[in-house]
Amino acid sequence: MTIPNALRLASVAIAAAAVLGGPYAAAALTPSGELAAHRAVYELKLAKTGGKGGAVAARGRILYDFSGNMCDGYKLDFRQVSELDNGEGKITLSDLRSSTWEDGAAKAYKFSSQNYLNQQLIDSVDGRAERRENAIGVTLSKPKDKKLDLEATIIFPTEHVRRILEAARDNKSILEFPVYDGSESGEKVYNTLTVVGREIGPNERVPNDAARDQKELAGMKRWPVTVSYFERSDKGNGEQIPVYAISFELYENGISRALMLDYNNFSISGELKTLEIKDTKACP
Repeated sequence: MTIPNALRLASVAIAAAAVLGGPYAAAALTPSGELAAHRAVYELKLAKTGGKGGAVAARGRILYDFSGNMCDGYKLDFRQVSELDNGEGKITLSDLRSSTWEDGAAKAYKFSSQNYLNQQLIDSVDGRAERRENAIGVTLSKPKDKKLDLEATIIFPTEHVRRILEAARDNKSILEFPVYDGSESGEKVYNTLTVVGREIGPNERVPNDAARDQKELAGMKRWPVTVSYFERSDKGNGEQIPVYAISFELYENGISRALMLDYNNFSISGELKTLEIKDTKACP
């Protein structure tokens, strides 16, 4: 069994869907309307398997470091290491490292990533995207020099988080957006379908992970969210099957917990093991 493309893509999905943050003696400061700066570690494990190509064992970790504000933009340093066992004596180790920056007004996006398979570099992507009046211009330097134009309706990952939060606050349950995150050689755009569930009150389903003792999260609303990612070429060809889907609980300041990555023939859970919520610099 080889690592599915979805396993690589999930890293950016998490970036779009989970702005995370470790216990402090006092609550960190996050200005109103901002996304919380954070440093977090997720522990990954196999949740279920079934069907051809399903893993029989999986483990790994995600290191997630997010910072910035609307004025300076948002920076994300990310690393996901995953080990999958197909039950036939083949174990595959995937190591994805990425760094991104997104303008606070969602007008620009920079990205760089390296993907290792069994400790061998198999691809590297580096580029930037700029929003113009009628299109999004993408300039790539890796894996090769290339320029391309994307539709103006496409959004970037952090902006996707903001749109989900806006919908949750307005009691809207369905959102559909094309999202560009720089994955798949920097040329891939995915259609996304987001479903937002009923608000979870502060005293409902108390977290049993690293979010539990965070003072900044006490008394804060959160929502169950599922984001499904689809190939754009499949649109209009009957019922679509997502490449993968990610579910999580999203707090109103953007922090997420209780991840579930669904790759159709197997699923991986992500438990928030350590969570450090940092002070977020306010705009002048």
